[in-house]
Amino acid sequence: MTTATVSTPEFTPVYGPVWSWRYGKSLGIDPIGEISTCSFNCVYCQLGEIKLKTQQRQIYVPTDQILQALAEFAPWDVDVITLSGSGEPTLAANLGEILIGIKTLTQRPTLVLTNGTTLSDSQVREQLALADRVSVKLDGISTAQLQRVNQPVREIDLTQLLIDLQEFRRIFPGELGIQTMILSPWSLSDRQEYQRWIKAIAPTEIQLNTPTRPKPLKHELAGRENHPSPENLPYQARKLKSVEPSVLQDFAQEIQAQTGISVRYPPLSH
Repeated sequence: MTTATVSTPEFTPVYGPVWSWRYGKSLGIDPIGEISTCSFNCVYCQLGEIKLKTQQRQIYVPTDQILQALAEFAPWDVDVITLSGSGEPTLAANLGEILIGIKTLTQRPTLVLTNGTTLSDSQVREQLALADRVSVKLDGISTAQLQRVNQPVREIDLTQLLIDLQEFRRIFPGELGIQTMILSPWSLSDRQEYQRWIKAIAPTEIQLNTPTRPKPLKHELAGRENHPSPENLPYQARKLKSVEPSVLQDFAQEIQAQTGISVRYPPLSH
């Protein structure tokens, strides 16, 4: 366990820049606010324990507040501007307004990181489709697997979630990534079922990952940002189970061979 004494950072809806092996230099937009709010409570969440577990959409941070804060970061010398932050960004009812405002102000590419649980709502799909890039979390291919890893607010209808994702893909003209966190090696049948759905969804790419950063013991706003080595985290945290880089490499090669879809994963030295 890593321990440290740290003061609570003040909330700002714009943070970073943050470095990502997937998307490069990114400026973060937090449309959720100081209270972490999500329909998942993932066992590996870098924010720690989610404070408010809900599927309720509302305006959490006013659009004007976000855009005023973003204006201070001009000239926005980043590869992408990413909506993520303190939870599930599609719970923000002003998602579409935020995306339009960011593009108008900065002319930079936009990215939304989502768990996909709101994609059954046609309004969410339409608003989300305004982004240039979307990365959807898919951490398992069975209900039991998702319940164990993602700890949703209510049991997931996995088939419906995947159908909703296909529907979103049908209307989305941008780049769609599927982000999958691997905590332990998958069985052959799970890998084959995953590949079957990947073919049906036809994303632009797959992003495989495994936890490399300890999970905060309680909610930490600082979890939005990049951090130093796990031994020097500015809060109390516990180490998470992960897989060897070779497991990601082998799975990536298998997916690419079976689906023809590009697969990315952290460098083997990561």
